Amino acid sequence: MIRKIIKIDEEKCNGCGACATACHEGAIDMVNGKAKLMRENFCDGFGDCLPSCPTGAITFEEREASEYDEEAVKAAQKLKKANAQGHHGGCPGSRVMQFEKTLASEEDGVLTAGKPVSRLNQWPVQIKLLPANAPFYNGAKLLIAADCTAYAYANLHEEFMKGKITLIGCPKLDMVDYTEKLTEIISSNDIKSVTVVRMEVPCCGGLQAAAEQALRNSGKFIPWQVVTISRDGRILD
Repeated sequence: MIRKIIKIDEEKCNGCGACATACHEGAIDMVNGKAKLMRENFCDGFGDCLPSCPTGAITFEEREASEYDEEAVKAAQKLKKANAQGHHGGCPGSRVMQFEKTLASEEDGVLTAGKPVSRLNQWPVQIKLLPANAPFYNGAKLLIAADCTAYAYANLHEEFMKGKITLIGCPKLDMVDYTEKLTEIISSNDIKSVTVVRMEVPCCGGLQAAAEQALRNSGKFIPWQVVTISRDGRILD
């Protein structure tokens, strides 16, 4: 049938993954660093992915395409959710933990042995593995950080993780939409603030977009900020 469907210009695509995150139907995948429409019958033609593209690589076209299959989309979403829940429940490494920090370690940046103090306050840290509800969210300040920031910025623990609950992810590698999970966390818990720490690379735009959309979805007025780290470890804004 002839219908309206998205078209992705691979030359313009910078591989940020924001469109794949915005496509709740799961029609778009990232393949070799580029966005591709992999499942025509999952594309409803509404274009939720268009505003998220920073380079204007996505447009509409009318052409012969498979009919939108809402039932197939729902089935895939249900399976994806079930797999995610099953993984979380079955992996011992995903067991929820909250770490008690001593007063000395909270006040001082080093231990008596001269080694830096870890500011991680809970486990797990990966957005994909974190539950939507946990005691450590109560009254928490959230740090939503891109995976690479811990390696690029040497003082991440002291300047950003200290006193916060840390959530990390990479939209390009995880290939998931963080928006739903982040919305659940922010909506269901007493979150005091949100700090997003991302890299300057385009693919980190997906993490920032998911956090911003989750804040809007929650309907809450929560103080938030975005900090961008350069490839050589500097704060850019």
